[in-house]
Amino acid sequence: QVQLVESGGGSVQAGGSLRLSCAISGYTFSTGYMSWFRQAPGKEREGVAVIFSGGGRTYYADSVKGRFTISQDNTKNTLDLQMNGLKPEDTAMYYCAFRFRDDGTWYSPEGYDVWGQGTQVTVSS
Repeated sequence: QVQLVESGGGSVQAGGSLRLSCAISGYTFSTGYMSWFRQAPGKEREGVAVIFSGGGRTYYADSVKGRFTISQDNTKNTLDLQMNGLKPEDTAMYYCAFRFRDDGTWYSPEGYDVWGQGTQVTVSS
């Protein structure tokens, strides 16, 4: 059974950095893709970044491009999200998610097979 557990959230001031980590158990990331999503109160869950297996292609939401970096650590079996230049509008609950297949639309929350429980990120101005 695949399980995802996020960590690394917290409170920072605008311009600061955080590194989120998603521990993967029960599976070695070798197919499909893994993503970070976020959801702010009263808003829909939105895709932030994705990394594909077997090559590591990455894509980002326009709102985080150039500030966030998604990466995979095969030795630790984790999915990480380095967030720099944080803004108050980045405040949200952040989730990692996994899809076994390579198809689908990565930035849509529909179709993902496994979700973590989330970690809160709060950015103050």
